[in-house]
Amino acid sequence: MKKYKAALLVIDAQRIYTDPKSELFCRGGKRTVGKINQLITKFKRTGDAIIFIRHEHKTNGSDLGRMFDFAGEAEDFNFKAGSDEVKYDESLIVPSGSRQIAKRRYSAFTGTNLHQMLKKLGVKHVYICGFMTNFCCESTAREAHDLDYFVTFVPDATGCPDLPGLSQEKIRKLVSAFLEAGFAVLKKTSDIVKQ
Repeated sequence: MKKYKAALLVIDAQRIYTDPKSELFCRGGKRTVGKINQLITKFKRTGDAIIFIRHEHKTNGSDLGRMFDFAGEAEDFNFKAGSDEVKYDESLIVPSGSRQIAKRRYSAFTGTNLHQMLKKLGVKHVYICGFMTNFCCESTAREAHDLDYFVTFVPDATGCPDLPGLSQEKIRKLVSAFLEAGFAVLKKTSDIVKQ
C-alpha cells in the first residue's frame, strides 16, 4: 500500500452549510467551498491523501447521544442520513474513488476509523478545512494533536454561521488564536497552494 506523508481532511462540506435556506447557512459558504476545492486540487496534484468526512445521523435518532443537548429538547434534528442537507455541496470536487468517512460527533476521530486509516496510510501530518470552524474543524484539530499528528489548520477554508455578538470572521480569528497557541500551525489556502 502506498504511504503518504500528509492528508487533507475535508470536513462536512455539506449542503446544510451552503444552502441559503438552511438554519446553519454560513455566509460565503460557496466561497469557502471554492477554497476547499483549491486545496483538493493541490493535494491531488502532489499525490497526498484526501479524506472526505461527512456528518450524518440515523433517521430514527438512535445515534444522537448528547449531540443536541445544548439546544434543549428537540422534536426534530438535522443531519439525517439520506436527506439533501447531508449531501456534499454540489460544487465540491470529490475525485472518484475518494476515501470517505461518516461521523456522528464533532471530532472526525470519535467513533470512526479515521485514526486507523491515517496510520495505515502512514500519515503523520493532517491539514484541516471545512465546516464548522468552531465545532467539527476545531474539535478534529485538537484531537489530531492529542493523537500526535502534526496539524495545519486552514482558517480561510473553514466556515461557520455567525453567533450572537460574534461574526464568522471573529470566530475564525478566535479559533485560530486558540489553536495556534498549542495545537496547530495556521496557513492560508493561497500559501498552501503555492508550496
